[in-house]
Formats: sequence, structure tokens, C-alpha cells
Amino acid sequence: MDCNSNDRSALLKIKEQLGNPLELSSWLPATNCCAWDDSVICSDTGRIYLVALFQLNVTTSIPSAYGDLPMLQTIQLDSMPGLHGPIPSSFAKLSHLELLDITGTQVYGPIPDFLMKTNLSALTITNSKLTGPIPQSLSRLSNLRYLDLSGNMLSGSIPPGLLHGSFQFLILSNNRLTGEIPEDYANGDIDTIDLSHNQLTGDPSLLFDTVKPMKKIDLSWNKLEFDMTKVRFPYHLNYLDLSHNRIKGGVSKSLKDINLEHFSVSYNELCGEIPTGRYMAKYQAYSYVNNKCLCGTPLPPCEK
Repeated sequence: MDCNSNDRSALLKIKEQLGNPLELSSWLPATNCCAWDDSVICSDTGRIYLVALFQLNVTTSIPSAYGDLPMLQTIQLDSMPGLHGPIPSSFAKLSHLELLDITGTQVYGPIPDFLMKTNLSALTITNSKLTGPIPQSLSRLSNLRYLDLSGNMLSGSIPPGLLHGSFQFLILSNNRLTGEIPEDYANGDIDTIDLSHNQLTGDPSLLFDTVKPMKKIDLSWNKLEFDMTKVRFPYHLNYLDLSHNRIKGGVSKSLKDINLEHFSVSYNELCGEIPTGRYMAKYQAYSYVNNKCLCGTPLPPCEK
């Protein structure tokens, strides 16, 4: 089926606003835009619902013409360092938008409030220059289950209730976030939580004591404090990094029964003998280095 003529006009306007890059040479007037290339996907009715652009050699702002694609569900703008500016206000018209992925560009400024009018289920804006706090209004996006705002300059605390539904991802690493991790993230159906390289404080151990099938926890490079001795970690976990914090006590014995692909509690204030048995034999000395007084395999033996 031929694409909708209005959608074709909008795509050609996007191409023009990007400076007519050579990579979009198949985008031609009077041709079926559903057949242009893999960067554009149409529905059965000929309406554009996905535009995915990667590694274009452009130096311009994000095209406002995206707002003229009313059935658009997915926008991907990846690995284009010459693409700059704020997220256009025309995105407010995209009521069907489910996924917004802007990575490796020069997006700057705060997260605009008009995104709250969309139907986002996944929001990815990474390695950009977003500033200010994470808006509490993001929690109004009732379909949002994947949030990646890593590699920005966001500050303030993490709002509660940002994620909904099942199979959730919260990735806020490499920012300037402060305060405690809200307790409600211990109750969600979270697969991945990565809050590394921030300035978070408090006791995050409620995140660990859950029967939910959490797979990855990365809280490294923060200022978190808790006693790890009796903490129980999720059985399905396969990635745990708590390095570079202020964790006290001993290494939790519950880790013996968890088959972790990555594990680190280095650069903390842990003390005592490292538990042995089962999966503990996998981990090398670098998983434990620079603690207060840890001892035992794979570190030097404890003094009698």
C-alpha cells in the first residue's frame, strides 16, 4: 500500500530540515515512502508509525516536522553528535508516541513538560546535556516502563512512581542526582535498576529484599550506607555492583546461592571473612579490594 500523502510530505520536510543528508537519498517525492528503506515503517493502512535514523552526518536541530506524523509511535535518533537543540514542542502533537530514543546527540535543556501529553512507554535520552531535575510529572505517563536518562547533567532527587506495568527498566546513571532512592522501586516489577555514578545517599537495602525477578542492580559510585551482613539479594539477580560506596558489615551469605555474571563490592567499608561455597568461588580479588578489613578467599587469609 502506498503511504499517506501527508505523511510523505512530513518525511520530506524532516529530510529537508536535516539538510538533505546523502543517507536519505531514497526519500524521494512521488514515490511510496513505505518502501523507501528500513528507517521508515508503515502500518497496514499506509500510516508512518516508526522513523529510526542512525549515524547521519548532519549539523542541525531536531526536526520539528516529526510533529506532522500523527500516527507516529517510535522515534529513534541515534549516534548523531551534530544533532543539537531542545526536543521540539511539536512532539506534543504525537499522542500515539510510545518510544522516544535520542542517544549520542546534543539535546540540551530540561525534559519538556509537553511529553506528558504523549503515550510514551519507553523514553531514552542519553549522553546529551539535559539539565535540571527529573520532572515528577513523568509519573503521569501511565504506560512508561523503560526510562533511560543516563549520561546527562540531571540534578535533584529521583521522583517516586516513574515506572508502571511489568518488565521495568530504570537507568539514570552518570548524572548529578542526590537524595535517597524512593522505597516504591522495591515493589515494582523491575528488571534493571542502574543508578551508578551519582551522589545518592541513604539505605537502599529495601531494593534487594524482593521476590521479584530483578536481573541487574548497579548502585556503584554513590554515597550509600547500610549494613550488608544480613541483606538478602534477589535469587534471579545476575549483575550486582555496589562498589565505591560506604557499605559496612560483612559480605552477605545469601550471595552464595546467586549465580552472578558480574559482582563487585570493592571500595567500601566491609569487614570480616568472605563467605565460601557454591557460587562464591567464581569471584576474584578485584570484586572485594579496598575495603576496611575483608579477608579470606580470594583475599589473604584471616588472622587467627
